[in-house]
Amino acid sequence: MADVKQNDHLDGNGVMLTPRESRANTEDSIPNGTLLPSVVEIETPVVRLKRTVGLFSGVALISGTIIGSGIFVSPKGVLIQSGTVGVALIIWVICGFIALFGAHSFAELGTLISKAGGLYSYIQEGFGNIAGFMYLWAALLIAFPATNAAIALTFAENVLQPAFPDCPKPPASVRLVAAAVIALLTYVNCVSVKWSTRVQNIFTIIKILALTLIIITGIVLLCMGRTKNLENVFDNSSIDGGQLALAFYSGLFSYSGWYTLNFLVEELKNPYQNLPRAIWISMPLVTFIYVMANVSYFVVLTPEEMIASDAVAVTFADKLYGYGAMLMPVFVACSTFGGLNGCIMSVARLFFVGAREGHLPKALALIHVKKFTPVPAIIFEGTVSVLFLFVSDVFVLINYVAFIEALAFLACIGALFKFRRTRPDAYRPIKVNLFFPVVFFLVSLFLIVIPIYTSPYDMLVGILICVSAIPVYWIGISWQNKPRAITETVDSATLWIQKLLMSVPQEGKAD
Repeated sequence: MADVKQNDHLDGNGVMLTPRESRANTEDSIPNGTLLPSVVEIETPVVRLKRTVGLFSGVALISGTIIGSGIFVSPKGVLIQSGTVGVALIIWVICGFIALFGAHSFAELGTLISKAGGLYSYIQEGFGNIAGFMYLWAALLIAFPATNAAIALTFAENVLQPAFPDCPKPPASVRLVAAAVIALLTYVNCVSVKWSTRVQNIFTIIKILALTLIIITGIVLLCMGRTKNLENVFDNSSIDGGQLALAFYSGLFSYSGWYTLNFLVEELKNPYQNLPRAIWISMPLVTFIYVMANVSYFVVLTPEEMIASDAVAVTFADKLYGYGAMLMPVFVACSTFGGLNGCIMSVARLFFVGAREGHLPKALALIHVKKFTPVPAIIFEGTVSVLFLFVSDVFVLINYVAFIEALAFLACIGALFKFRRTRPDAYRPIKVNLFFPVVFFLVSLFLIVIPIYTSPYDMLVGILICVSAIPVYWIGISWQNKPRAITETVDSATLWIQKLLMSVPQEGKAD
């Protein structure tokens, strides 16, 4: 690749230029017959997102993002609300199928609207800029930074466990380690998409191997006749509608993250084939792992022991593996490390596309001229995530995320129905049976209605977060005649970021 000077991306008026525009201006200014400098003679590769994510990496991204620390630490939410082991296992299976229905529906959306950004892109295409910005604003303001911070804190807690086995961990140490892991993965994602996908692949394999160990242990014990905890699994079950609804709510939240590959569709090789293939491989795999891991837990632990445990996998290992149980916090840390990498990798594309559409500062829509990664968007996401580490209880914020996510699902499936009516002749590599989106639409509606009765305050806060986007949209986007001082300050900051991070606007679409 030719050497690209920082000033080559600015025209005489201080406006950002892509490398090709810069080269064209240089050529126009040279008299006929004059040889161009070598830096101009060399063809500069197109600066845009590259399709480097293959099928295996796509499966690892979906699976690794869904499987976080929950299945290791606290898979008891479904059990508490369902009341019996048998009902809990059935709910885990049904929730897996519901998540598969949603992912299958999103495969149609991802191949019909083949641009990065996932849910934001579908909502914007379906219902306009304001609707798209409302989701983007909620994602930026709280949803994804709070999620990243929570995952990083869980990682830090498990990494520090050997150093503080019998006493509370210093909060400052936990936050410092959490900030360090966010910074590390931010750097990895800035340097190379291949690096970040390799990290995702490796740590997804590690967490699946750890869960496989738990599953095999449970199967061996079952074959040896240890079935006491799985006898009469439906006894004393009282199907209360409200509790059953909460059990499904908890189960579906555990499958959250199945849509992450849609954020990277512009970087996915052969997306028309690999997007649905990755979904149909990863979702049954995750469902099988979730169900069998819970079966193994029940083989060893009674329901009362599971509910009382703060870390189910550790309690499981303590009863069976002896000193080997010390490895379980390591496995949990690896699981959260991979999950955090998947979140950073996918969410950065959301902010990148939002900026490219004019809904966020244009500096976030820049791509590094050599790494071909959205460096400003990645650094911005990492910075905001670190700031959320200083919230007194970031895990409380996660309650608002579930409602916002369900609202976004409802809007996306609504957009799919709308596209079927308004774009009947559009090219659809995948056209799913309407049964799948209809079921998922009803489930999303259910996830919105339930908080009205269970946690109205969380629902109200989620609505206020979304509605607060409207004045921000009017001031930041709709207001065209802003004072010159504001526009000049924004332009100067954008150019400074462009020079500092060696980044330029995207040229054309993905390869």
